[in-house]
Amino acid sequence: MELNQQTSKQNYYAFLWHAVFLALAVNFMDVETIIPAMMVDAGSSSFQLGILTAIMLGGGKFAQLFFAPFLSNRSSKKKYLLDGINARIFSLGAMALLFWFSTHIADALIIWSIFILIALFSFGGAFANISYVDILGKSVFQEKRKVFFSIKQVISSIVVFLSAFLVRRVLVAYHYPMNYAALFFVAAILLGIASLGLWRIREIPASNFKISGFKNFIDTILQEIRINKKWRSYLFLTNTQGISIVLMPFLVLYAKKLFSADSQDIGNFLVLKVIGGILSGSVLFYFSGKVRYQVMLYVTTIIAILIPLFILLLPGPTLFPYVFLLGGIVYTIHTISINGILLEVTTEQNRALYTGLSGAGSIFPVIFPFLGGWIISEFGFNLFFGLFITIMIMSIYFIRGVNCKV
Repeated sequence: MELNQQTSKQNYYAFLWHAVFLALAVNFMDVETIIPAMMVDAGSSSFQLGILTAIMLGGGKFAQLFFAPFLSNRSSKKKYLLDGINARIFSLGAMALLFWFSTHIADALIIWSIFILIALFSFGGAFANISYVDILGKSVFQEKRKVFFSIKQVISSIVVFLSAFLVRRVLVAYHYPMNYAALFFVAAILLGIASLGLWRIREIPASNFKISGFKNFIDTILQEIRINKKWRSYLFLTNTQGISIVLMPFLVLYAKKLFSADSQDIGNFLVLKVIGGILSGSVLFYFSGKVRYQVMLYVTTIIAILIPLFILLLPGPTLFPYVFLLGGIVYTIHTISINGILLEVTTEQNRALYTGLSGAGSIFPVIFPFLGGWIISEFGFNLFFGLFITIMIMSIYFIRGVNCKV
């Protein structure tokens, strides 16, 4: 079965359906503001927050290394995409029940249950993502993909913006733990509706790069790193610039510890983050045919460096919320550019393999939150911010090596 215009169009809108309802859900389970705030309210330490951040924002991608050998050998992946999504829906529903009955559960058990359910949520997303990228790459025509990423970001950002106010209202209307129970329940329902779009996808099977065993997969990784300079630069880039998306949970911790931020403040942080995503997504959509991914990566690094500098040079609660505006910009540009480059440097035959290989780019984004949580607890935030800036500066060197033509 070959891809044609009708099938490509149907899949294009099926992916958009999923994107819109996922955007409605995403604020209710936001991994950069809501879940970190929930963890702090549940009584976690800085180090425990670091562990959770590693699982949420790095662990899922790293897990792709282990899922890729299995998925790469499957020419059709729609079933596995839906399995991963269903695991996320289950984990959100379980989180809602956990907080609903939390007054009858010991605090230590709540913390460990959060770890387990967030791990299921993250690993389910990683399992689904390999299939998602592969299906998108072979079931939607190439000339439509960059437009898809940009328009998806614009539409999603608008929907996310509207839902952010609803999330803020729920956070303030209910006290802990009922506010989080309500948030996760709504998130599970919306994610279920979003998955209906994926059921409508007409997947185009393709012959894939075959992997025989995990050892062979590791050998393939090492071989690709040795012979493929562009891929090597991509992995080093995602290992350095990738830490930009794990910063915001620590900014929530900073606000909680230094400014005693409450639920209203967390809601405001979320709204500002979403505004940043809308602004950057709209600009990128307008210039989608003119701005190269490489330029977007440079912009990401510069703004990411400005965030801790802003906090260090202008301390205090008055201007602090606006770092989440910058954080939203960083997250959006980084996500669009990294995902776009991955699609462009792969083929239909090796896309699932390379998506799994990209998990090797999340090794340091997994380690950094552990290290960051320990540094904050032992030495404070200034050293943590200094380390973050240093690593982001290093990422500039690797951007040069990712010579993407679009």
